[in-house]
Amino acid sequence: MKKVNYGLSLAQALGVVVYVALVALVMNNAERIFGKMDNILGMVAFLLLFTFSAAVVGSLIIGKPLTMFLGGQKKEAVWHLIATLGWLFLFLIVVFIVLLTL
Repeated sequence: MKKVNYGLSLAQALGVVVYVALVALVMNNAERIFGKMDNILGMVAFLLLFTFSAAVVGSLIIGKPLTMFLGGQKKEAVWHLIATLGWLFLFLIVVFIVLLTL
């Protein structure tokens, strides 16, 4: 078994954190940016953003482990996924700690 690339899993988790922060920033300022969105188009835009976000985050988290798994590196793929989820959990704990101190 090859060694798990913790740097890559950290980069992928950071990519998720940055993407989520950007989406949260847009959603927090949506009315200021887009105006009042109280029609069907506003709901469509939100659902499209939600769907696109699921695809982006899924790609960042699952993409590399899936290619590794399909390439025959099954144990490495599982450990890479666990490492990425571990980094995400660590970032989640940090965000909760920051929220508790505000």
